Amino acid sequence: MKRISIVFLQAVIVLIGIGTLYLMIRFPLTEGRATNLDLFSIYLDPFILYGYASSIAFFVALYKAFKLLGYIKQNKLFSATAVRTLRSIKHCAITLSILIAMAGLYIGIFHNKEDDPAGFLAMCIVTTFISVVVATAVAVLEKKLQNAILH
Repeated sequence: MKRISIVFLQAVIVLIGIGTLYLMIRFPLTEGRATNLDLFSIYLDPFILYGYASSIAFFVALYKAFKLLGYIKQNKLFSATAVRTLRSIKHCAITLSILIAMAGLYIGIFHNKEDDPAGFLAMCIVTTFISVVVATAVAVLEKKLQNAILH
């Protein structure tokens, strides 16, 4: 892979991280029930805090993907460190899918009867599916790299 392609992909990963961080900071301010709360109370909402804690797995996976692209740039893709990095990304994706599914279950069971959780549950289903697909793809790539290193 050309260096410029790798640098471009690394820049995309950084932009995804910055965009996600911006949305995580900005979205709670625009949410419906936050209109009557002060700034301190908005960010101390247990569900918002759960979202921030869950996002750690996402940001770790982004960092590991950035590192993996660095290994590719250094021609170290077929190394044990690259396999460990892929394994870490796989674990982050699995963790994220479990945490998103738990949030969806919580909202599905304990939501206010006057609220309609359909949109949130749909987002949970889609993002859980995406996380599972990423974990599966990374697991396949991890196995292929492991076999290439051993042979």
